[in-house]
Amino acid sequence: MPRVVVISPPFRSHATPLSVLGAALRDTGADVTLACAPAFAGLARAHGLGFAGLTVTRNANTGIAERTEQAGSEAERLREFLDATRTGAVAALLAQARHRRADMLADPDRILTEIRDLDRTVRPDWYLVDQLSYPVTLAMHCLDLPYATFCPGHPSYIPAGPEAFFGLPYAWPDTVRPDPGDLAHLRAEAAVNDEAFTEAFHRVAERHAPDRPPPGRAFALCSPHAVVFNYLPLPWLPPAPKGPVPIYAGHCTPEPAESGLDDSWRATVDRLTSGGRPLVLIAFGTFLSARHDVLRTIARAALDHTDASVIVAAGDRVEELARDPRLAAAPPERLRIAESVPQQQLLAHTAVMAHHGGNNSFTECLTAGVPALVLPFSSDQFAIAHDAERASLGISGDPNTVDVEAAGAALRELLAAGTRGSAARRAEALAAGPRFAAERLIRAMRGATRAPS
Repeated sequence: MPRVVVISPPFRSHATPLSVLGAALRDTGADVTLACAPAFAGLARAHGLGFAGLTVTRNANTGIAERTEQAGSEAERLREFLDATRTGAVAALLAQARHRRADMLADPDRILTEIRDLDRTVRPDWYLVDQLSYPVTLAMHCLDLPYATFCPGHPSYIPAGPEAFFGLPYAWPDTVRPDPGDLAHLRAEAAVNDEAFTEAFHRVAERHAPDRPPPGRAFALCSPHAVVFNYLPLPWLPPAPKGPVPIYAGHCTPEPAESGLDDSWRATVDRLTSGGRPLVLIAFGTFLSARHDVLRTIARAALDHTDASVIVAAGDRVEELARDPRLAAAPPERLRIAESVPQQQLLAHTAVMAHHGGNNSFTECLTAGVPALVLPFSSDQFAIAHDAERASLGISGDPNTVDVEAAGAALRELLAAGTRGSAARRAEALAAGPRFAAERLIRAMRGATRAPS
């Protein structure tokens, strides 16, 4: 069986599903090494993987973004991004577009050199590369190394047509519809980024691999062999890139048997659900937990307009929420505010989740059969919110305009509907999963061969 190196950026939300998929590859008999920043060595051990230190971007997120030590101006960029989310969808996406010009091809020469050194040391048969680690994909191309692509977000993150651009949602949820002028501005900025990023790719390739074919459109560059999407093959999705085998994993979460709560969280869940109370989980991921204003609105909505108990993942904003008079007055059997939560494990006990439309939250709710109130802020979250609505997996809302009454009505509707609308999609996702994806990936990569040493 093959020797595989899985390369992840230093983001918990990327490294975790990649580690789960890496563990599934290991279970098929592959020898798997996770290559990531040193802070993620423990994650590799937890999944039974080897580990190699490799840092492929200047910014990082080891669990709570605001608390993670950031290099250079990354902390200021994070603050600017969070401020932009308060203005609205297009402002947030434009801020990300500006940052992308500096972030997404940072240190390509260093990264190429370190990957060349790693390859000489480990000599894997092939690599599995996070699609958002653009310098890594470019290094794979320049060094002519066999690799598969892992798409950690919405499948449209790999633009497959001339009108598709990275950073421009392919579809919008009903509750977030940008003004046509703002949308035209966003499209123009996305097109500028596309051209500039492609030119940067070509300059690097000309320096390091002048005899290789040019890399083509940068945001669309992916493995010629296989692309693993951490998503369902919903029938309305834009087309996958031509050439590589598309593998829709459905989800990259561990088996339920591996996902038990510890004693402390078990006691919390027992307290909150005593008497048959349903549980609402509110979590906006490791970056957007900083939007405590929206967390507060949804928590108040659940407490005031439903009979549910509430768990809130508040990151560094626990104190701000605890000072809110309504939340401070909530009895302990109805509310728990925590810095972070064991989200996958809690979903087995959750009736409804409110989340930001992140891909991990979307797929974890899907596999747990938990309907969601989706409040998208940025990135691919608008596309995921659209898909959640269309697939009858949840209700979307605009995080900047939703109020307690509207959120309460949405939560009541979701609690009343339960899992009725999601059963077929859940069955489809559970029939796939990381083992399914690993087996198909092994088959797809059998034809991949290394260039001569």
